[in-house]
Amino acid sequence: MKRLLLSMAFVCTMATSAAAQQTPEIKFVADTLVVQADGTYEADPDLATLTFNISSQDKELKHAYDSATQSMQRIVALADKTGLKKGDVSTGALTLVPSYERDRRSKPKAYTVQGEITLKVHDFSQIGALLDGAVEDGIVDFRSLTYSLQDEEAAKERAVAQAMQRAVGRATAALTESGQKLGPVRYANLDVRQIVNIVPMVLGGVSETVEVSNGFAAKAKASAPMLPPTQPEKITVSATVQCAFAIK
Repeated sequence: MKRLLLSMAFVCTMATSAAAQQTPEIKFVADTLVVQADGTYEADPDLATLTFNISSQDKELKHAYDSATQSMQRIVALADKTGLKKGDVSTGALTLVPSYERDRRSKPKAYTVQGEITLKVHDFSQIGALLDGAVEDGIVDFRSLTYSLQDEEAAKERAVAQAMQRAVGRATAALTESGQKLGPVRYANLDVRQIVNIVPMVLGGVSETVEVSNGFAAKAKASAPMLPPTQPEKITVSATVQCAFAIK
């Protein structure tokens, strides 16, 4: 009976010790003031990114690959004609996806070659010409248009500086009434966010008209004009800083 009681006491002691290890002790640092503040920075975008998809499908691998390569070369030539620099044109690798009818051990019934090309535009007046030339000629499929800042780091630094300035101001105001002074920063946590302006665009489709003459119907296709890009909104960069200041 004594052995049983001793065993139970030992188990309870171990359980209490394990629970104490799992629950960390909360420590408060004396003479410390914690302040949180936000900062923002707004600027007009100076960089537009156009993304296009390239896709080609054919029964023959060579034909599918050649068609996709030609489409990529044509959009590069269009960008060069518009005035874009080579460094502003990014062409991704072409990927091949074979399509099988039933048995994968047999020859594929078709091949699909896909790729992506990205254009960085600094002069926004060139966007309309690039979209018109790429989509109306059937070179590639338009994917997205985004506006951003070329020097994102400088905008983030300004937002952080404003957040830190507000944190110091709030901490100083909080200690003024008690006659205490603000000391150095003991701890700081920073969170920076940037809003990328994605512009929804409605591209002109292909309209189809039917003309009847002498009992015969003739179809004529005409491409509707593309809507111009909307005026880009300002880019907003926000920062949140949480600081622990020492109190003198």
